[in-house]
Amino acid sequence: MTIKVAVAGATGKMGQLAIRLIEAADDLELHAALDSRSSLDEMLGADVAFDATHPAASSSIVEFAVGAGIPIVVGTSGWSSDRIAEIARSVRAGDDARAVLFVPNFSIGSVLATAFAALAAPYFDSIEIIEAHHAGKVDSPSGTAVRTAELIGEGRGAAGPVAAPHADQRARGQLVSGVPVHSLRMSGVLAEQRVIMGGDGETLSFTHSTLSPSSYEAGILLALRRAPEASGVTVGLDALLDLGLPGADR
Repeated sequence: MTIKVAVAGATGKMGQLAIRLIEAADDLELHAALDSRSSLDEMLGADVAFDATHPAASSSIVEFAVGAGIPIVVGTSGWSSDRIAEIARSVRAGDDARAVLFVPNFSIGSVLATAFAALAAPYFDSIEIIEAHHAGKVDSPSGTAVRTAELIGEGRGAAGPVAAPHADQRARGQLVSGVPVHSLRMSGVLAEQRVIMGGDGETLSFTHSTLSPSSYEAGILLALRRAPEASGVTVGLDALLDLGLPGADR
């Protein structure tokens, strides 16, 4: 069966990448390519929607897809756990709980680095995140950093909150689930995240560097192929990889 895909944000880099992948795949078909001037009604009839817009537009696109019963893969950053919980409540309240898949990062390597950090989190009280992206990225912290911090907080469980001294000082970063996150936005960088954990006489770091947008291809295809048969709200590509991280299904 061919899966018809509507891409919102078709003129952006992620949207263009998705369109190239769809057109090259035998089991995918481009149903509609939406830009900022398009009517959301163009999504109607699609088997799945792909949101690669920006935080200001993403909410309305997701709400439209939920209301129309169209499964949607959300690749737009800026979705906090509270906003996702609101969508989850509306999906549960509907008669047709079609899938909403929020993907902070489509890179398999990035997802694994986050999983490793969540696994190690209970063993280190000092944990901080440094993430760097190109100067054109409009949101900070990144969705990947937010997801990583949330999973670290959940993974610590009985260990309690991370030690974050002097968190009231602006230079100490933004606290996300109690974890200080430092964001760099600069030329010469595509995407990189480093999670640093400190213990007695040692540090442990998990670093992932995105060197090319091609690193997103496998994750985009996986999400598009799985979304039409899924239901409810899912957070993170890790749920599709069966990594067993907490908070994946809402």
